[in-house]
Amino acid sequence: MLDILIAGGWPMLPILLTSALALAIILERFWSLRRSAVLPPGLGEQVRVWVRAAKLDPAHIDLLAAGSPLGQLLAAAVRVRGKPREFVKERLEDSGRHVVHRMQRYLNTLGTIALIAPLLGLLGTVIGLIKMFLAVMVHGAGDPTKMAGGIGEALICTATGLVVAIPAYIFHRYFRNRIDGYAVDMEQEAILLLDALDAPAEQPAAQSGAKTAAPVRVHGTPAPAGR
Repeated sequence: MLDILIAGGWPMLPILLTSALALAIILERFWSLRRSAVLPPGLGEQVRVWVRAAKLDPAHIDLLAAGSPLGQLLAAAVRVRGKPREFVKERLEDSGRHVVHRMQRYLNTLGTIALIAPLLGLLGTVIGLIKMFLAVMVHGAGDPTKMAGGIGEALICTATGLVVAIPAYIFHRYFRNRIDGYAVDMEQEAILLLDALDAPAEQPAAQSGAKTAAPVRVHGTPAPAGR
C-alpha cells in the first residue's frame, strides 16, 4: 500500500491530508450528534414538570442550557416565561436557528472535502499524463516503461481522490438528514413547552387552616414564586 501511495507522487499528499481531516470530522460528528447527547430522554417532560410546579430558578435554567442542544432551546423559552406566546415563540425560533447552526458545525468542511478530493485526483491525473508525454518526447514511444510511471501516477491519484470523496459525500448527507430529524423532534418539544407555559401552575398545598390561593397568570403564564 505504501508503495502505491508513493507511486502516486506529490499530488497524493493533499489528498491524504483531506482524507485525515474528513475522518476526524466524521468521528467527531458521530460523537456530538448522538441522540442521547442532542435529545436527552425525558428532558422535555422534566422541564414541563418544572414549569407546572414553578420550579424555575436561575440555577435550573443555566444547568438546562448547558446540558444539550434541546436543553438550550427549552431554556431560551423558559427565560422569557411570562411574556406573550408570540414573543416566546419568536425566541424559540431564534434560538432554534442557533442550535441547528451549531449542530451543523464542520459539515461545510466535510462537503468541501467531498467536492475538492476528486479535483485533487484530477490534478494528479493531469500531472501524471504530463510526465508521460515528457517521457515520450525525451525517450520516444519505443520504451513503454517510461510511459508506465506517468500512467500509474495518473490512475492512482484519480482512484484515491474518489475513495476520499465518496465517503465524505455520503456522511455529509447522512449528518444533514440526522440534524433535520433532530430539528423536527426539538420543534415538537418546543410546542409542548409552549402549551405548558400557557397552562396554570400547580399550586402547593396550603397550610392547615389557610385558604388555597388561586393561580396567578400573566399573559396566560403563571408568575414564578417570589415575583
